[in-house]
Amino acid sequence: MSRIFFISSNTMTVPYPVYPLGMAMVASALDLAGHKVMQFDFLAEESSCYRLDTALRTFIPDIVGISLRNIDTVDSFTADTAWALASVKGLMEVVRKATGAPVVLGGAAFSIMPEDILAYLGADHGIVGDGVVLFNWLIEKIERGEQAPAIVRNDSGFHEEEMSFAPLWDKELVRYYTKKSGVVGLQTKRGCPNKCVYCTYPVIEGSHFRCREAGSVIEDILQLKTDHGISTISFTDSVFNDTHDFYLEIAEALLSRDVRIKWSAYFQPGRITRDNVGLLKRAGLYALEVGTDASSDTTLEGLDKPFCFDDVVHFNEACVNEEMPCVHYIMFGGPGETQETIEEGLRNIASLDKCVVIAFSGIRVFPGTQLHAISVKDGIMASQDTLLKPVFYYSPEVDAAHLNETLRSGFRRKKNRIFPPEAFQAKVQLLYRFGDKGPLWHKMISFG
Repeated sequence: MSRIFFISSNTMTVPYPVYPLGMAMVASALDLAGHKVMQFDFLAEESSCYRLDTALRTFIPDIVGISLRNIDTVDSFTADTAWALASVKGLMEVVRKATGAPVVLGGAAFSIMPEDILAYLGADHGIVGDGVVLFNWLIEKIERGEQAPAIVRNDSGFHEEEMSFAPLWDKELVRYYTKKSGVVGLQTKRGCPNKCVYCTYPVIEGSHFRCREAGSVIEDILQLKTDHGISTISFTDSVFNDTHDFYLEIAEALLSRDVRIKWSAYFQPGRITRDNVGLLKRAGLYALEVGTDASSDTTLEGLDKPFCFDDVVHFNEACVNEEMPCVHYIMFGGPGETQETIEEGLRNIASLDKCVVIAFSGIRVFPGTQLHAISVKDGIMASQDTLLKPVFYYSPEVDAAHLNETLRSGFRRKKNRIFPPEAFQAKVQLLYRFGDKGPLWHKMISFG
């Protein structure tokens, strides 16, 4: 059996600090296989290279695993100044000085562009996609002294067995994130069947939903409540309101087990009724984050979204009728965007009552997505260009500077309309000083 030292490299706190769930899932699988596992969170350790060096030299690992959550902020206003790989490069230098153990990269960010990231960081191996099975396979190869591939992929696809592991919660990390953000994340399923032109979820988690058994989800929540005193969680599924209504099974299970916990989740407009929202509210839902993504039928079609703006309006109305606060994330400048659709989009956004809207300018381009091909076709980049550093797509019909000024003007003096996204952080920090926790945008909505 091996000694595995895991590092969560994420130090981003926008919009709020996020528990390293991926690391906890893989650590659980390796712990059950009999390996000795240590979880080190660079953010919780105040980004201290000294603490990392000390922990590595004390633990004496056989293998070091580094989880990469983000490449950048995907916000055109901050992506260049918050390029996560630069800090991970420094972290790698600490690891190499402290131990000769092989280094294995993984996590959502790594899976997006594994070859480029592995080369940039100079690690020994990397795992694409779910690591709960593949990491054990890689460890066995290394333990037997066999030649292991630099990049490990599950060529047979994503499997249900990978959903059977409960996270290995670290008491100190749970305490840290409870204090900092008040929220710990949990998944009920992975994957996404949608074909949105910009999205990397199908690469990271697969192109269909893989659902955990509802009872297992409830047991995880009860463990968080009993062992860690958690009262609020966030379901981190790519889309919570799936087309098979598994999300309603989760709500019904929460009610039948009388779990009594507050929770939030990511939703997609459409396929939800006021009765659905009412059920979710009774089960503990207190706020929704909505991937609306565009503000007109033309730009929704340009993103290949499976809904129209009328669906967005009806979704928002269902939330308002149940006094359930939601935030819509909307990207401007995508395929099909023109000055006319920008103005139409601002009118459409104005029709959304009692909600928060956070707008983004431009769309971050990732390899392997349809938006990458569109960007090459539209002359925004060459097919061979690296995307390690952020590149943003803007429709050829749109001037980025003019778009930004139009959005600033359209959102000015509207407290529930946020642009640029970084403007929200000042409000969040103010609320934090008064003892509030979590994403906090729901505090900006009143149903009185």
